[in-house]
Amino acid sequence: MFVKDVMTTNVITIPSNMPVLEARKIMEVHKIRRLPVVDKGKLVGVVTKNMMRRAAPSEATSLSVWEINYLMAKMTVKDIMKTDPVTVTTDITVERAVATAQERGVGALPVLEDGVLVGIITTNDFFYKILNPLLGMNESGKRVIVYGADTPDQICKVMDAVKESGTGIKAIHTIAFPEAVSKDLIVHIDGEDATGIVAKLKGMGFHVEEREHQAL
Repeated sequence: MFVKDVMTTNVITIPSNMPVLEARKIMEVHKIRRLPVVDKGKLVGVVTKNMMRRAAPSEATSLSVWEINYLMAKMTVKDIMKTDPVTVTTDITVERAVATAQERGVGALPVLEDGVLVGIITTNDFFYKILNPLLGMNESGKRVIVYGADTPDQICKVMDAVKESGTGIKAIHTIAFPEAVSKDLIVHIDGEDATGIVAKLKGMGFHVEEREHQAL
């Protein structure tokens, strides 16, 4: 999966000479936390809600309300924006984009194509468009957890047991907890009764647990 498959394309942008107060209103109206700053078609920075909070006078200031409003009204996005935002291109993998965001400590990555801003990908995109479907979030069914089943042979045996039951699969993944010596296999089945599958797997010597999947 590539960045272009999950990025948001209808990106709201602002110019660097926009007053900070106006940029803040745009964020509030659209319920977003950051805005790419574009001048003459070129990405020149990013401004976030946190940057705006840091730029505002401290509550302990001796300035009057009038003075504070005057200063804030004069402040433009250019005065507070990050001028060297971390970006990615449309053709890199989602895995590489996630790693880049983690390495650089950012919550969003503007996406460029031939130097032009064409989208943005955020941590919410990673969760809602990738992780949630992978984990089968907000889906009905049951989860069958097969502890320590992380080899190709073990996974094949589990899949054969599910196949024999005639039950469909909504999601499947492995996970390793901290300090664990092996991974556990999580199978999210398309059905509300996993009794037969669990019994068969236990009979095959697997350590199995059934959990009801909670929809959001």
